[in-house]
Amino acid sequence: MEIIIREIDKDILQDVNRCDGTFTVDSKLVLQAENGMISYSVVNVEPYQKPYIFDEKDYPNYISNPNKTIYFAYVDGQLAGQIGVIKNWNAYAWIDDFLVDLHFRKLGIGHAMMQRAVDWAKVKHLPGIMLETQDVNVPACRFYENFGFRLHGFDTYLYKGLNPSTDEIALYWYLIF
Repeated sequence: MEIIIREIDKDILQDVNRCDGTFTVDSKLVLQAENGMISYSVVNVEPYQKPYIFDEKDYPNYISNPNKTIYFAYVDGQLAGQIGVIKNWNAYAWIDDFLVDLHFRKLGIGHAMMQRAVDWAKVKHLPGIMLETQDVNVPACRFYENFGFRLHGFDTYLYKGLNPSTDEIALYWYLIF
């Protein structure tokens, strides 16, 4: 198996948002905040499938843009994942639309793409990377923590605009260089 990471260009623009980011929710993080620190435990929930929903963006504007890009992962020529990285307003790199296709998980693809984003941010002399995920995406949270990210923020209302009855919590993870 060969993993190839490619930066967005006009030849692969059509691969944007073509991965299946569906994941099974069978647990969630329960947060505790004390003395400015956030900790969590994991509890089981009734399993359900959750699709990954992409925001539409001006993707051609990512091509050769010094402040944002998208990397795609390919395994044996097949699209296997994507990660967007943007220079955020607060000088951190912001990870956007990061996912590994359902059929290619647990093969090191996520790690390879995240490392490419880290390299991009370091070349730009940014102080670190931040990203957001949900308390119900426990596999992603474990991945970020294992990669070296630390949980430093949360928002209990971010998703209520989409669904007023949701109890999902947005989690903000940081990797400081």
